[in-house]
Amino acid sequence: MNRALFLDRDGVINIEKNYVHKIEEFEFIDGIFELTKSFQEKGYLIIVITNQAGIGRGYYSEEDFHILNDWMMEQFKQRGINITEVYYCPYHPTHGIGEYKKDSYDRKPNPGMILKARDKYNINLGESFLIGDKESDIQAGKNAGIENTVLFTESNMYSLLNLVQR
Repeated sequence: MNRALFLDRDGVINIEKNYVHKIEEFEFIDGIFELTKSFQEKGYLIIVITNQAGIGRGYYSEEDFHILNDWMMEQFKQRGINITEVYYCPYHPTHGIGEYKKDSYDRKPNPGMILKARDKYNINLGESFLIGDKESDIQAGKNAGIENTVLFTESNMYSLLNLVQR
């Protein structure tokens, strides 16, 4: 079985701003490349799980998301880091528009995105980690059975680096 590092995107990989959807708005958080590379070197898959309600609210399209996502993954690749997959949930139960207004098992704090990755990549969740910047991220991890969850702040990045480099 595989182990994985599950990461939220906004607030963990990039600085949280209102509905980031353009390359020029995207700023990587200091230390994220070192952190992911350290986990990768220890044999972890790197998987991103992100709620993208901005799609559901009509602020940007799924195509906009994919353009930014492809660029982000390329930035990691250029540094020797493989993002195994990015899972996203475009739905919002109250503010979604049209087909995007619905409850979804994929929307954190529900565990749907994590469980899809578990099944696809044969992941042992008991030996995996989840890092998120919101309580809903942590709850999604716990709901999926991940015990190793970290509520991220930029100030604890280097504590995380020290933990994984041991």
